[in-house]
Amino acid sequence: MNSIENMEEINDDRQWTQVITPTESLFRFNLGELWRYRDLITLFVKRDFVSVYKQTVLGPVWHFIQPIFTTAVFVILGSFARISTDEVPRVLFYLSGIILWNYFASCLTKTSNTFIGNAPIFGKVYFPRLAVPISTIISNLISFFLQFVLLIPFLIYYRQSIHPNFFLASLPFIVVILAMMGLGFGLIVSSLTIKYRDLVFLIGFGVQLAMYVTPIIYPLSMVPVKYRTIMSINPITPLIEMFRYALLGKGTFTGLSFFYSLLFSLVILITGILFFNNSERSFVDTV
Repeated sequence: MNSIENMEEINDDRQWTQVITPTESLFRFNLGELWRYRDLITLFVKRDFVSVYKQTVLGPVWHFIQPIFTTAVFVILGSFARISTDEVPRVLFYLSGIILWNYFASCLTKTSNTFIGNAPIFGKVYFPRLAVPISTIISNLISFFLQFVLLIPFLIYYRQSIHPNFFLASLPFIVVILAMMGLGFGLIVSSLTIKYRDLVFLIGFGVQLAMYVTPIIYPLSMVPVKYRTIMSINPITPLIEMFRYALLGKGTFTGLSFFYSLLFSLVILITGILFFNNSERSFVDTV
């Protein structure tokens, strides 16, 4: 009897270090909780970055091969089709656009698989679910920096043909806005794919099509004036043009168009988090 009473006293005195309870609020961003799990996010970043080319012969070299080959193809096609590049060397024009587009596309496609790709982990242990897509954004940022380094030797080689300016300071803001946009769209798609698996197949196809309505292989200045407004509805268009202008001194954008891209990215990010929080409640039962 004494041992039983002692056990009851121990159970009564037990204090939990953390209590996990369901929440009904969709407007929760859990920034403090994400910061407490920063070590886990770091592990996810390492996992995402290393696993991409694990057991490959060339390994991280693939980060450079894809943009180089894509640029080579665009240079050949652009030369035959005589597509204008605003008097910028074709290599610089195409490579700069491809690097920035690859970052957005990678953020979108990889975060759109958050729930389905991590269902086994989500069903076994608790951690803030946003840690996974955020780690994806960060690991993609490392790839972006590697590819940007690839651009530097070409900038040096063509130094007499480019005109960098004080807009260089805007480059981090452009990348952050694209990251928010890719994360927001990815969270929305990830939430919808729980019930509509067809989106898994459509997202890759949709990203490829979106590339051709974005000034990647042609400058916005080449588009007839009456269609530029339509092209500018694409929130990535001002960012691509501003990125090129900062590096190469050529691009068509306005302060209003940049503000539009910023506002759009904030709205789509908040919308994506709302979708994500709503789907997080019951996705284990659905998946």
